[in-house]
Amino acid sequence: MDAVLLSGFVKAAKGDLLLDLGTGTGILPILLAAKTPCAHLTGLEIQPESADMAQRSVRLNHLEERVEIVCGDIRRAGELFPLSSFDLITSNPPYMTESHGLTNPLGAKAIARHELCCTFADVVRAAASLLKPGGHFFLVHRPFRLPELMTTMSEMHLEPKRMRLVYPYADREPTMVLLEAIRGAKPRMNVEKPLILFEDQDVYTQEVKDLYGF
Repeated sequence: MDAVLLSGFVKAAKGDLLLDLGTGTGILPILLAAKTPCAHLTGLEIQPESADMAQRSVRLNHLEERVEIVCGDIRRAGELFPLSSFDLITSNPPYMTESHGLTNPLGAKAIARHELCCTFADVVRAAASLLKPGGHFFLVHRPFRLPELMTTMSEMHLEPKRMRLVYPYADREPTMVLLEAIRGAKPRMNVEKPLILFEDQDVYTQEVKDLYGF
């Protein structure tokens, strides 16, 4: 669901070049290829097995002309791509710090969920170096880390400009946050209305149904 919600939050223009940092099995570039007019989308993934799955998914969806998967380390992204070369960068980064509830430090899920191969600062540093001036950075994360997210992005000149909190039910606490930052922008942020996932047990709200295309 995180990738679906982020794909609905991204705003893109015709001809944009997009990079997804930590693309996993490539779900976000594939979704955005269908939902946006981006000219080309690239996914960067450190785990060879996940990158291979992403490449196969691209081929199965006949998107080879628009979507490319690169196997590499976010911390070396500046060596893999030209600096200031992307209009948009997206990321669904690991939510948990290295020590937070970690049970299997070698598993693919652990690497995807915990900051074992990169920290949030590493992700932001890569985005800041690869975005064009005025380029947009979109991410989904957890609200409990909001102060750190905001501070880290601002320190690296990615100014938070748009935020939307995601709630499982209207009377519950938020479980996700969607953020957009712009490289080199001035401070001023718009907080959008909440996104509610369920109106009843296992019943999506109409907005979520629309995001999924139901």
